[in-house]
Amino acid sequence: MHLITSKDKLTDIKTAGLSIRPNSSDLKPYYEILKSILLKHGVTLYADTQSAKLLDIEGIPRKEMYAKSDILISIGGDGTLLSLSRRSYHYDKPILGINAGNLGFLTDIKLYEIEDFITKIFIGEYRIDHRMVLEVELISKVENKHLIAFNDIVLSRPSIDGMVNVNAYVSSSEVHMDKKHLNHYYGDGVIVSTPTGSTAYNLSAGGPIVYPLTQALIITPICPHSLTQRPLVLPADFEVTFESEDETIIVIDGQDIYNLKFFDAIRIKVAQKSVRMIHRIERNYFDVLKQKLHWGS
Repeated sequence: MHLITSKDKLTDIKTAGLSIRPNSSDLKPYYEILKSILLKHGVTLYADTQSAKLLDIEGIPRKEMYAKSDILISIGGDGTLLSLSRRSYHYDKPILGINAGNLGFLTDIKLYEIEDFITKIFIGEYRIDHRMVLEVELISKVENKHLIAFNDIVLSRPSIDGMVNVNAYVSSSEVHMDKKHLNHYYGDGVIVSTPTGSTAYNLSAGGPIVYPLTQALIITPICPHSLTQRPLVLPADFEVTFESEDETIIVIDGQDIYNLKFFDAIRIKVAQKSVRMIHRIERNYFDVLKQKLHWGS
């Protein structure tokens, strides 16, 4: 395991793309402040069609906005930023999250801080964090499906009276290990999390908090039938594969849902490319943990 560190800076910002929290028509003040300060720096602000409708402005399709923009901006909570990160992943654009939500593990810029922080971006007083994401492959005899997970992949029971019954296998070319049986999980489910996602469902299920710039796979059983089942952290060069003959629901980042019965297996590994997130230089992850989890209070 190692940290992903970077001293990247943005060289030329002429356009920015905006996505806001769905079903929120009360974010116009954020948009107005953002548009005004970006205009002072000669930056054109686009909004995707869905966001534009809520803001009562003209918008453009998401894919066109991702392609045109030098940076992407989300206004909402962590879920809004997560959704934007996943949808725009293949366009490899840096992302800034403005917090109009409650939790704020990922989004750290408040309404009153927008003007000050945007100004700092143009004088280089910011940092870019590289957040590891997971590459998910749903394997079938017909066609394999490839997806991206920013927070986690959850293998869940199909109904309240059912149980997840899956076999897990690990492999790693780095240590010359072919597919090897790791564990048999029987219980409410299993979570495979990124370090960024370690403070989400993984934390609620009793999994470890892992520093978000670490590269690692976190496997956490959900209410296992056996008390001997415990969370496991694997180095980033490992792959984990799950197989089951029983019905098992797969939930990716709480947004996409599949059924394992339509596939032979699900394979999960660290993606080669990370998500770049723009933050304040002074942002300290441990301060965020203390604030959000009320440590030391």
